[in-house]
Amino acid sequence: MLPDDDRFAVLLADAARRDAQLGAIDWSVLPAEAERDVLDAPSGGLARVRMGPADGPRVLLVPGATGSKEDFTLMMPALAAAGCRVESYDLAGQYESFQAGPEHIDPERHRYTLDLFVDDLLAVLADGPSPVHVLGYSFAGTVAVEAAVRRPELFVTLTLLSSPPLPGNSLRGFKLLGPISPFVSGRTLGGLFIWALCHNVNRAPAERAAFVAARFDLTRRSSVGDILDLMQHTPDRTAALRATGIPLLVVAGTGDVWHTAAHRTYAADLHARLVVLDTGHSPCETAPNQLTAAMLDLFRTRPEPA
Repeated sequence: MLPDDDRFAVLLADAARRDAQLGAIDWSVLPAEAERDVLDAPSGGLARVRMGPADGPRVLLVPGATGSKEDFTLMMPALAAAGCRVESYDLAGQYESFQAGPEHIDPERHRYTLDLFVDDLLAVLADGPSPVHVLGYSFAGTVAVEAAVRRPELFVTLTLLSSPPLPGNSLRGFKLLGPISPFVSGRTLGGLFIWALCHNVNRAPAERAAFVAARFDLTRRSSVGDILDLMQHTPDRTAALRATGIPLLVVAGTGDVWHTAAHRTYAADLHARLVVLDTGHSPCETAPNQLTAAMLDLFRTRPEPA
């Protein structure tokens, strides 16, 4: 029998071979087995998708700013095939949840806040069996961490995918925009991000770039700007999250917007397993089999909930 580290390396190597064979897809089309609905959350209706056996362990994949549930299109069938009840939803103000926003909060608010996103996530977690395996992608990692600190009993495991590894102004660690981030407002940065994505500055494959740009026909610019502002004020929850005892996985690409060293330090401080993949900020799109394999291994090795 292989030692655990060797066994895990074999799993990832096999998954990497499958990732290398991925072809172009239409990102606007969800898997045929996907079940759509709208969840009534504190901020309004959240567009949600679910698939897999109804009695399987719940896995919730939460997309980040400018993203959507479709970012996990290549992961959901594999998780469902492994027996999981996998789901995702669009954050308030994003894509098909564009009508959800601070004006629905009681009392009415005027900006998207961290509490808004956390309360929405807690509502999603409460809408079904718990505890739940949760993945937070990019900004949603910050949201998931805050929810886990507040309600650890709702989490079986937590995977932080390309999530901000720095407290305070987490944007200061960006490889490109870091130096200017202290001097530019979140809403200004949000406009820059949207322009860059619509003009495919990152040179994503054409079919992916087309879908990313099309989402902005719905996504509220204010939600993107407010999220960038929140990323300039990331709470330091490292010690509190570590104290929950939730099994943690940190996943990042070598080409992520934050340096690998920052993710490495963050994972060490959290006492989390770190997986660094040879890809960019979006392993859920470019290395879905490797990310899925790492998550399923975490599920297998985590302690049973009390």
